[in-house]
Amino acid sequence: MDLQLTDRLALVSGSTAGIGFAIAKSLAAEGARVIVNGRKQTAVDEAVAAIAAATGRQPLGFAGDLGQADVAEALVHRHPGIAILVNNLGIFEPKPFEQIPDADWLRFFDVNVLSGVRLARLVLPAMKAADWGRIIFISSESAVQIPAEMIHYGTTKTAQLAVSRGLAESLAGTGITVNSVLPGPTRSRGVNDFVEQLAGAEGKTFAEFETEFFEKVRPTSLIKRFGTPEEVAAMVTYVASPLASATTGAALRVDGGTTKSAF
Repeated sequence: MDLQLTDRLALVSGSTAGIGFAIAKSLAAEGARVIVNGRKQTAVDEAVAAIAAATGRQPLGFAGDLGQADVAEALVHRHPGIAILVNNLGIFEPKPFEQIPDADWLRFFDVNVLSGVRLARLVLPAMKAADWGRIIFISSESAVQIPAEMIHYGTTKTAQLAVSRGLAESLAGTGITVNSVLPGPTRSRGVNDFVEQLAGAEGKTFAEFETEFFEKVRPTSLIKRFGTPEEVAAMVTYVASPLASATTGAALRVDGGTTKSAF
């Protein structure tokens, strides 16, 4: 299937590893001109080289913290005409509710919510001029089923759904679509490191921890395993394409059936 993405300029925030890297690689494989982003230049350079080697397409690189307004402005100024924005940048941290200070709440909202809001605001003028664009927020099943172990994270993911739906409605009748994609527990780099650390502390293998996790922590999962970044990327790449022109204002799940609802 030709997803008609050749030479469309796409920005994937937080794309040097994990889900973001898989999305950037998938978009590049479909012919998009992808801007790879990370905080450190070395990580960006490594990701760009890896994607180029795997796809034969040379991505662009931008090192900087897109949680900062001036950095986001600098990126869009350097790369005008972004047609596809994937707001993947995000942080998570398990912490008991009573131990989450205001500073953590503000930090999570700034990175997980406002970074995407700012970038969407910055790229919209070019999208409106072209009457075509794709804005995709990488939310989480935690937006729907708030995890007790990281309420602040889940709350920011719910906020992304609200921003996404509201923005989609504000763009009704245009060629610009706005959607959210909700991964379930996914074996990204951050999750993998976290699970390996917990499993090691408990004297278990990753496979043993995974089995127990889906028995006790996410028992509603239907696939009973961690998803892969590539599985999430496949959904995002389709939604970013012209073929998905009738899909907007939606919250699309790639959660292995973890969310206990058919709707």
